[in-house]
Order: sequence, then structure tokens, then C-alpha cells
Amino acid sequence: MTLPSPVTGGCQCGAVRFAAPALGRASICHCRMCQKAFGGYFGPLVGAPGLVWTRGAPAEFRSSNKVRRGFCATCGTPLTYQADDSTVVDVALGALDRPEDVPPTVQLAVESRVSFFAALAGLSEERTGADPRDAPFQDGLVSYQHPDHDTAIWPAARPPTDEI
Repeated sequence: MTLPSPVTGGCQCGAVRFAAPALGRASICHCRMCQKAFGGYFGPLVGAPGLVWTRGAPAEFRSSNKVRRGFCATCGTPLTYQADDSTVVDVALGALDRPEDVPPTVQLAVESRVSFFAALAGLSEERTGADPRDAPFQDGLVSYQHPDHDTAIWPAARPPTDEI
């Protein structure tokens, strides 16, 4: 599959956007730091040589003496991983505008992988809206998420302050 150039992405609210001319190796990391940083069972990342910030810039948290992690200070979206000895910043696969285009090719830190990881693909599945009891919630849902493409202005729509 041919990737668009540049590859673009950003946070959930749109305050931070990025572009990269190409991508490196896509991975999922099972280390405990990635689990915590992403709030999930693994951290999905891809190297982004030549990364530029096209709107805003991430805040950073030093998760160890050798690693910095970037996130949106407005909405909290995990965005980057960078080892101090690397010139390449890795970006979160889920922050890409087209994450489907970049499947992971390797699993890292497998000694920390949760024991039930392999069984996840076998769980029963439900499509959004399949349960009619969810209709009132779905019908009233208004998304404030930034679209999966660059926009001329930010924010395009802001949630009412009483909903934050």
C-alpha cells in the first residue's frame, strides 16, 4: 500500500497536528511504561523521520531517564515517544489520520504482554448501534473530535464548558 505524502495526524481535539514525509517501522510495545502511557494493553508506535508540527506542539513527560513522551496538553491524547539517543520521533499509530494504512510489523517487550492478549481476537463482537437499548445514547451523541484531516482553524467547534 502506498502512503500519502506527507503522512498526517494529530490529537483528538485538533490542538496538535503533525506531518511526516515518510514512516519507519510500525510496532506495538507491551512494556509496562507503554501500557501506562497509552492506557491500554500496548503502545502502538511508528517512527516518523522528518516529523514537523503543523499546529501546536505536544507537552512532554519524561517517563524514564532515557525517554520522553509527548501528549496533547488540551485533550490528553498520547502522541509521541522519543529516546534521548535517537533523532527520530515515534508517533502513536492511532493519532495518524489513516491508521488503517500502517499495520504493525513487530511486537516489542513481549515479556510484559498481558497473558490474555492472544485471546482478544476471539472475543464476541458487537457493532455500534447493534443493541437497540443504546439508541437514546447514540441519538443524542455529539462528537467534538477533530476530523481526520487538517483544517484551517482550530477549534472548529468547542464543547460547552459545562460538559468538560
